Amino acid sequence: MSYYSCKSISRLLCVILLSSLIYSNAFAAEDPAIKLKYTLALSKQYPDSAFLILKKLYGQAQLSNDQRSSGICLQQMGEISSAQGHFSQSLDYFQQAYKIYEQVGDRNLLAHNFNDMGNLYYQNLDKVSSRKQYDKALQLYQTLNNRVGLGETYGNIGHLYEKEQRYDSAFYYQKLALSAYQHADHKAGMAKIYENLGSIFEDLVRYDSARYYFDHSLQLYQSVNNQVSSIEVMNNIGDILRKTGDYKQGLRYSQKALIMAVDTKNEYQQASAYRDIAKAYNLMGKNDSAFHYLELSRKHLLNIYSTQNNRQMSFLNIVYDTDKKNDEIAALENGRKVNIIVTVSIVVVVILLIVMGLLTISRQRLKLRENNAVVEKNKQLSLAQQTQLELKTKELTTHTLQVIQHNQFLESMRNTMEEMIKEEKRDQKKQMQQLVKQIMQHMNQDQQWKDFTEMFEQLHQSFFDKLKAKGENLTVNDMRLIALIKMNMNARDMAAIFGISQDSLRMARYRLRKKLNIAEGDNLTTFIQAV
Repeated sequence: MSYYSCKSISRLLCVILLSSLIYSNAFAAEDPAIKLKYTLALSKQYPDSAFLILKKLYGQAQLSNDQRSSGICLQQMGEISSAQGHFSQSLDYFQQAYKIYEQVGDRNLLAHNFNDMGNLYYQNLDKVSSRKQYDKALQLYQTLNNRVGLGETYGNIGHLYEKEQRYDSAFYYQKLALSAYQHADHKAGMAKIYENLGSIFEDLVRYDSARYYFDHSLQLYQSVNNQVSSIEVMNNIGDILRKTGDYKQGLRYSQKALIMAVDTKNEYQQASAYRDIAKAYNLMGKNDSAFHYLELSRKHLLNIYSTQNNRQMSFLNIVYDTDKKNDEIAALENGRKVNIIVTVSIVVVVILLIVMGLLTISRQRLKLRENNAVVEKNKQLSLAQQTQLELKTKELTTHTLQVIQHNQFLESMRNTMEEMIKEEKRDQKKQMQQLVKQIMQHMNQDQQWKDFTEMFEQLHQSFFDKLKAKGENLTVNDMRLIALIKMNMNARDMAAIFGISQDSLRMARYRLRKKLNIAEGDNLTTFIQAV
């Protein structure tokens, strides 16, 4: 009989035995936690069978209203789903367990579940969410003073930092984890942390320190009879020896790891050991042997992938069958209600259709009236705005004409008085010169300009903002000149308003062109009208 046939029979016997225990009277009297320990052990080798049994245990826990056991079943199903790569299903189970643990107030289980969710997020490369879950677990374990839980959580955080190559932080948290496990005298946990520390030092190419921690880890794993982890550490020590040039000693460790892997029928570790042996022979220049062991490693890896695929297919079938049975049960339970629901639904639908029809007609009429009202209001508003715009325009034009007339009048008086100065007697000249100066001072009234600017800005609200964006160093007089150009005022009237000659006006326009960065040949008036 082949090895795989024996393996299948062994698995079948294990599942049958556990199933019979679950349904036997003796086992039914046991604490549900004991049953769940059996499923936890079974899930390591036969996840599909363990999942099926957990489903049955979950159903029993639900019937007996054992919330705590229900949560543990869900959490273990989440762990199995995660190990099989079904992450969304796994997260759903963890979240259901989280709600139950919160209801029953079991903070230890709640913290353990947070660690599981952190591991799940880490597998999905979501390190931020992973750290948040670890922090929640850490806070609970600190409140409970649970040393083992603290060691596990610190180790998870340290591993997170190690994968980010933040070795100082990784080392810090692994040391915290080691201290917590040491206070709890938890040898398996201490062994795992020593292995993690060895891995950090190996990444840092500090092989002596790495070897020191791997040796401590191996010793502790052997003391608790953890053969799988012992094999992994032996392979790590073999790697260290090869990297430091001690190929023969490294080969011996890899061969020891291979013997243990064969004894425990651990095909993954066999593949790893064969690969390490091949590396050692290659470094020793024995390429024929290296190729032989590399080929053995490849064959075992193919078997592993095939087995994993079969397990995943089996697991998917179980999940599908379980969900299908649950759906069928739900359908049967709801079948008796279907006829009543259908009849009531038809009546309700008919009534709703009638009501909806009436409401639709009513809403359409109301909407039509509202639209007509809005149209009418918009017309009135548009008319009012147009009227107001015409009034403002007329007011601005009138004001500008008044300014022109005022300045022209003052200009006429100034010219007359200047002629009188030339003709009058010497003692009257001083008084007339003062009058001329006063007239000059009043030729540009600030209040008139202020009124003009306010009216202009009401008509052209965004004009000045756009203009200032094109030239930030514009003065008040520049803005006044631009406003008059915007109104298409001729040069003679603009000179009269400013109380300057047309030559001075041309000079002011020239300086304005420079400030606005207008190219040679471009028209100033056209530029301002386009703003």
